[in-house]
Amino acid sequence: MGPTCAQRPTDMNTWGYALSSAAIISLISLIGVVTLMVGVRRLDRVVPLLISLAVGALFGDALIHLLPHAFEDSSSPAMTSLYALAGVLFFFVLERFFHWHHQHQQRTIDPVHPVAYLNLVSDGWHNFLDGLLIGVSYLVSVPVGLATSVAVALHEIPQEQGDFGILLHAGFTPRRALLMNFLSATLAILGVVTSLTIGPSVAEYTVFMLPFAAGGFIYIAGSDLIPVLHRERGIPRSIMQLAMLCSGVGMMFFLLILE
Repeated sequence: MGPTCAQRPTDMNTWGYALSSAAIISLISLIGVVTLMVGVRRLDRVVPLLISLAVGALFGDALIHLLPHAFEDSSSPAMTSLYALAGVLFFFVLERFFHWHHQHQQRTIDPVHPVAYLNLVSDGWHNFLDGLLIGVSYLVSVPVGLATSVAVALHEIPQEQGDFGILLHAGFTPRRALLMNFLSATLAILGVVTSLTIGPSVAEYTVFMLPFAAGGFIYIAGSDLIPVLHRERGIPRSIMQLAMLCSGVGMMFFLLILE
């Protein structure tokens, strides 16, 4: 086994691609503008299809890109599998914590605004983690970084729409909701900088982070997104969801050809 990705120097090309990806994903937070222009009802018909595409992309990136590279760089397949399970468990615990804290805040005297700010904090942490995962993917190669960026971007679209709705419900003006959502999203850039800065100098950084990221993506797709798809009934919509899911996997497979 040669030197791990974390031990290779990070060139300016990698920095450029990674920061550009994080910046573009941060701009997705402005999707609230589309919500206001198109209307919630019309957008609700499209969102489940976008979620289906995101499910395929997340599963595809985890199983086609991240895990194979993780096993390739690792000297212990068993530890790599445990790192992936650690990613699943970490996102499970994180989600349980924020759900508990959300319920606790609802029992306070002023339940609306605390929930909104909690949402911003949790979303900011989530965006920072996304940035870490994007950064570590680019440490492997540009194609793997692009694949992870696409997967993250696709699952950010429906999530950011929901976050925008929460802020509006909390009493924020549309302009303030867009600004706060955007500031939270820019933490992805900080995550990328963190990964690219410490990754090359930390031994076996990618050996741990790649399967950890794969576990996180598998959890998000399987626990958070697929249950949303089951809410829709009818054979035509189910067929469309399956087609979009397969399209997401196909996108990840196509990016594999670029490696």
